[in-house]
Amino acid sequence: MSSDLRFWMQLLGGVFYTLNKIFFSRKERTHGERARQWRISAWVVYIIGLPPWLVILSYEKDWMVAFVEAGGLPSMLLGLVLAYRHEDEHPSVRSKNFEVGLDWFARFAAVLGIGYSLYEFGGITVLTQWAELGVVVGFLVGTYRLAKDQLDGYLWFLLMNASAGVLVYMQGYQWLALQQALSLGFVLDAYRMKSKKAKK
Repeated sequence: MSSDLRFWMQLLGGVFYTLNKIFFSRKERTHGERARQWRISAWVVYIIGLPPWLVILSYEKDWMVAFVEAGGLPSMLLGLVLAYRHEDEHPSVRSKNFEVGLDWFARFAAVLGIGYSLYEFGGITVLTQWAELGVVVGFLVGTYRLAKDQLDGYLWFLLMNASAGVLVYMQGYQWLALQQALSLGFVLDAYRMKSKKAKK
């Protein structure tokens, strides 16, 4: 990958994924329609930031994360659709059935990614694969739980961001490592604010 492409992929992926965390943080600080608009915006920027990340992950042969990120796209779309339709808290039967299908699809993508990584590297043979496992678990569970507007989704995102930060730092993507560190702060803030709301 050329240095220019590497720079732009880092910039685009980092900016949009950081905006996702900022918007979720704002969503937890507001109520009603404003909160719904922040939630919609959070899912939109997450989806826009996905392609640059997939370019980087594929280039680095981070197959576990690449497959899970790609497999998580339907969950991102579900989160967007539920927020758009005002079904965040009370999804329809059809939406619930769709959620079950997406859950199975995401699990399949995770298993496929892990299997391909094990095949490519002959097992867990490099340090980056351990970081990838943390990203996979955090992303898979966190995205699914946040799509259902559950508080613990933010805790899973902490694992995802910390693991992703370690992964990209080891591979020389300093800007993406910084983005992951910044994201941790916004995820913690969103968790704290949602926790306060739940206690009221």
